[in-house]
Amino acid sequence: MSASFAERSFADQLLTPPLVQWTATARPEITWAEIAQRAPQMASTMATYLDQLTVSARPGTVGAFDIALRFFAGRVTEADPSCVSIAAVERHHVEDFKRWQAQRPGRNGKLSTTTIRHRLGLLRTFFERIIEWGYDDAPARVPIFPGDFPKLDEPLPKFLDDRTMARFMAAVAADPNQRRRLMIELLARTGMRVGEMAALEDDAMVQISETFWLRIPVGKLHNDRYVPLHPILVDLITEYRATRGPSRSGYLVVRNDGHPFDRRTVHRYVAAVAKRAGVGHVHPHQLRHTLATQAINRGMSLEAIAALLGHRTMRMTMTYARISDRTVADEYFRVTEAVEANYGRTDALPDDAAGANMRKLAADHRRMLGNGMCTRPVALDCSFESACERCNFFETGPQFVPILRRQRDHATEHGQEDRIVLFDRLIKDIDGDP
Repeated sequence: MSASFAERSFADQLLTPPLVQWTATARPEITWAEIAQRAPQMASTMATYLDQLTVSARPGTVGAFDIALRFFAGRVTEADPSCVSIAAVERHHVEDFKRWQAQRPGRNGKLSTTTIRHRLGLLRTFFERIIEWGYDDAPARVPIFPGDFPKLDEPLPKFLDDRTMARFMAAVAADPNQRRRLMIELLARTGMRVGEMAALEDDAMVQISETFWLRIPVGKLHNDRYVPLHPILVDLITEYRATRGPSRSGYLVVRNDGHPFDRRTVHRYVAAVAKRAGVGHVHPHQLRHTLATQAINRGMSLEAIAALLGHRTMRMTMTYARISDRTVADEYFRVTEAVEANYGRTDALPDDAAGANMRKLAADHRRMLGNGMCTRPVALDCSFESACERCNFFETGPQFVPILRRQRDHATEHGQEDRIVLFDRLIKDIDGDP
């Protein structure tokens, strides 16, 4: 164990502020100094592990392990003062810790299932690693089993529907603050995370052939990537850099004091735009979910979406496939068409006056098309009634005169005056028609 880490850990009560870089609060509920007094060996083993973790993991990951290990050690040494080492941890200590966590206060009354699962997962990883690494103070086996993890809900990502997103983007476009608009447009049009946007370097935009790309730096999943840039973003970045002048920090967007933007500020910016747009509460990650949903609904492949969002596994991208299952939709509409056709059968109608009227209605509404029949009931309105023939871009010719005449005659038989006039005009407009 390194002396520097031991000093930071066991003397954290004497430091101001203690373990700021790893702990979530300045005054932790249970401190490493308290744990060291109760169980020096347990505290030393955990400190050694955290010290090694700092070499390969990000500060946020180290902080999460710090909290999980402190809470576990604090509960074990409180409930069983005789347990003073990791090697002495047994199954009943884990079971007690699970009950203790389930009763802990949280944001909505109790700790969320996600938090409980996450902490148990970190603890399980800790036990697995110290056993694998051959620590002297390691248990004989991992005391946390797969069945210990509570079932996690799998809600769909929260995204904005097309109409809501259109209103939101209109409000973004009207934002008078050039830097704020650029930041939100980047989030909405690339799907990047807030941390990735804050870490964009000033020269992140590059042109390869005729396409502009944005290099998104190494982030949450330890990978960087290039994403294509929408022309609007190209213009916004170019204009912003010209107005701002040379970057003193080397980053594309920074606060007035030169420091990177924090998540809370970006969250506040997005929420303010949503309020102006009148679309309710919106948080930055919803823009990422919305872009992915829009893409998959318009036919973009899962592989391309994964590359755009920087997913390391397709399992992450498959979440969006649950929102837009085209196979389910296609099968549903195919079946409902067959069901609706059955509902419209006339052979099942009663042999009375009402049935006769319904048969007449069913027969009268049919429309002859160029390659089939429209079976829409006459009582239902249709904005596409002979839509192509009424379009200014519709073009026909002598080769279609026989079809047009049959359509006109069909309309005449059924008393469809407007369609008679339409087809008569089309036939007369064709050169050479008598």
